[in-house]
Amino acid sequence: LPVRAELDEKEEFPWSIIKNLADTDLMGVYIPEEYGGLGGGCFELCLVIEELSRVCAGVAVSYAASSLGSLALLEYGSEKLKNKYLPDIAIGKKLSAFAITEETAGSDASSIKTTASRTDGGYLINGSKQFITNGGEADLYTVVVLTDKERGSRGASVFLVEKGYPGFSFGRKEKKMGIRTSATRELVFEDCLVPEENLIGREGMGFPMVMRLFDRSRPGIGAQAVGLAQGALEAAVDYAKKRNQFGQPIISF
Repeated sequence: LPVRAELDEKEEFPWSIIKNLADTDLMGVYIPEEYGGLGGGCFELCLVIEELSRVCAGVAVSYAASSLGSLALLEYGSEKLKNKYLPDIAIGKKLSAFAITEETAGSDASSIKTTASRTDGGYLINGSKQFITNGGEADLYTVVVLTDKERGSRGASVFLVEKGYPGFSFGRKEKKMGIRTSATRELVFEDCLVPEENLIGREGMGFPMVMRLFDRSRPGIGAQAVGLAQGALEAAVDYAKKRNQFGQPIISF
C-alpha cells in the first residue's frame, strides 16, 4: 500500500483502497453467498484483517469496523433487511459502522443514554455517540439505544440507521496521534425517524446481542495485533539490512 503514508498524513479516508478490496471481493469475504458474499467465516475475515494490518493499521481498522457494523444484521436481522442491505455491503457499495460508545459510556457500555421512542411509522432516536470508527464515511450504522430507560441495559435495542436519514448528522472529527486514515467521529441524533423494520432483533434484547457480537469480533483484534507486529518486524529487518556501521549491515552483528 504505497499510498498509506500520504493518506495518514492527510487524514484522508482510504476510499481508493476500499474500492480495491471491493474489486477483489474481499469486502464480502464474511457474507454468505446467498447475499453476494464469498461465504467465509471468522477465520477468513481474520486473514484479511491481519494482512491489511501488516501494511496499514488505518485501513485495517476501517475494514474491521465495517464488518462489526454488519454483524448484527447478519446474526439477527430480518430477511427483508438482509436482502436489502447485505448485497451492497458485499460488493463494497455500502460501508458499515457500529455505534455504542457515548460521552459517559465507554468501557461501561451499559450506561448509554441515547434513546429511541415509538412514534407513527417507527422510532425517534435522540442522543449522540462518540469515537465512532467510520463515522461520517459509512452508509449504514448499527446503533445501540435505550427503548426502555426504566430497565437500563435490559431496555437496550439495536437499530440500523442509514446515512441521510432526517435528524441524523455528524459532529466533530477526532484529531488522533495515529491511525489517522480511519475516520473517528461523533454521531448526533435529533428526532431521527427510523422505520420500525430497521429494528434488529427484538426490543430489549440489545445487550445480549451486543455481547455476542463483541465475542465474534475479538479474534479480529488479535489479527490486527499479529499483522502490526509482522509489519514492524519486516520494517526493522529491512532497515537492518540496509543500515551499515563499521563496514557491514547492522543485521550481521
